[in-house]
Amino acid sequence: MHFTKATDTDIPQLVALINSAYRGEVSKQGWTSEADMIGGQRIDAASLARYIADTDTTILKYTAEDQQIKGCVYLQVKGEKMYLGLLTVSPLLQDKGIGRQLLQAAEAIAVNHNKFTMTMTVISTRYELISWYERRGYVKTGEMIPLDIPETFGILKAPLDMYILEKKL
Repeated sequence: MHFTKATDTDIPQLVALINSAYRGEVSKQGWTSEADMIGGQRIDAASLARYIADTDTTILKYTAEDQQIKGCVYLQVKGEKMYLGLLTVSPLLQDKGIGRQLLQAAEAIAVNHNKFTMTMTVISTRYELISWYERRGYVKTGEMIPLDIPETFGILKAPLDMYILEKKL
């Protein structure tokens, strides 16, 4: 599998991919859907453009043989740690190892940036997802924070909390 850094020309495909994996009816075909907890879109083009322009941020993408982006992950340098978010795989391709390989590539990027702790937040009721990360060496730090998102990233259907997970690399 080949992963490359996303650019501005990738934004339309990334918006479609991320929103389809997290929200709406298509997302329910995979196991990463948040559609029952959060309405609206997960990401917009303007936010992705800011991420791509930010020198502390990398969006890594997986492009399939048909030249369509089928997976991505967001990485941001946060002090001595690397923050991981938006680990996304097309709902139609989940459970084929793409997410695991994206995660491994993200961890390698962190180490290449001399960041030896990966950190992330996961909605506390996403038990299957938390277990997936735990099987890959991530642990709950014991800290839980409320999910507070701007409307451009969705509308909460009920209050939600997030665990902070970390892994030493």
